[in-house]
Formats: sequence, structure tokens, C-alpha cells
Amino acid sequence: MSTTSRSIGSRLAAGVAAVALAAAACSSGQSGSNATTTQSPNTKASALHDNMRTLWQDHGTWTRLTIVSFADNSPDLQVTQDRLLANQTDIGNAIKPYYGADAGNKLTALLQQHIMAAAGVLKAAKSGNPGEVDQAKAAFYANGNQIAEFLHNANPGNWPLDATQNMMKMHLDQVVEMGSDELTHRYADSVGVWNAYRDHILAMADTLSNGIMKQFPNQFS
Repeated sequence: MSTTSRSIGSRLAAGVAAVALAAAACSSGQSGSNATTTQSPNTKASALHDNMRTLWQDHGTWTRLTIVSFADNSPDLQVTQDRLLANQTDIGNAIKPYYGADAGNKLTALLQQHIMAAAGVLKAAKSGNPGEVDQAKAAFYANGNQIAEFLHNANPGNWPLDATQNMMKMHLDQVVEMGSDELTHRYADSVGVWNAYRDHILAMADTLSNGIMKQFPNQFS
């Protein structure tokens, strides 16, 4: 891997560690012998909020690392992509307590298709064939719409379809832009996209956790 890729990987790994430490530091707000058994409502909400942020931060970080490894022809590409795919299982599992196992497995499948479709866009862009790029991007954005529809159908009152579609489109646009910048060695531009991508993905996580809490208030009371 190039020096640039190693530096990027180190910075991103540090960012993930910081998010994980912040989630672990969440306190129940109780003290002494009373803080032993049940979670308070605020702790339950905080746990969901922090866990969703950690999962989506992982999604963004491993996506970027996969893009960098692909563009750099790094030997760690396969294990990096495998870790990214595993993250989609984690995200699907996170919604099972609220929407059931079938819904969680469906979200995992859609998100894993999202990853493979993004890989298809990168491969097509690297080939330099405009027709292949257009075809790969069409599949990528079609999958994004499927994810948006899945979320809307699960929680229509809190995740309107136009909102989930716009959320997913921005996410996909940023992945495409970041991949293009890496493939064309515009590294400063790529880092700039990453900053916006990270902020947006955390906003996505908050949208999901807030929507779940509003839809299932009894689980957080």
C-alpha cells in the first residue's frame, strides 16, 4: 500500500476508535448500589443512538478504506471488503429488536448489494469504459432507491419516502465522488469529500435511531 493510503488508513482507524470510546463512555446517570440492573429510559435511548452512530461510522470508514485499497491495488482489498460486508450484517442485526429477523436480514441483503454495486462502479470507472460506468451507476442508484423504499415502508410516519430517497442519493453521490477522486489521484479532494461524507453518514444514523425511538416509544420509557 502507498504511503498516502497508509496515512489515510491510520487517521480513519483513529476516528473509529474515538467514536467507539465515546459510545462506551455513555453513563446511566445513577450512582452507588442502585446503578446495577435496569437501564433508565435515557440510557436506552442513548445506547441506540450511540450504537447506530458506531455502526454507520464503521460503514463509512470501511467504505473509504475499500475505495483507497481498490484505487491503490493494495493486497488488503479482499479482507477490507469482507470487513465492510460484515458491517452490513451488524446494521441489519441492529434493527431486528424493532422490526424482526426477516426485516433485519432484508436490510443486510440490500446493504451488501449496495457494497457490491459500489465495487462495480469502481471497476467500471477503472476500466475507462463509459458504457460500463453508466450501467454500473444505474444499478448502484437503483439499489439505493430500494433501500430508501425499505426504510420508508418500515417506518412511514418518521421516514418519508422523499426524505429517505434524498438521504440515500447524497450518500451514493459522495461514494461515487470519493471513488473518482481516488482513482484520478485527487487526494485532497477525496479527503474533502470524506469530511462531508462522514458528517452525512452520522446524520443518517441519527435519522434512523430517532425514527425508531419515535415509532416504538414504549421500548424507551
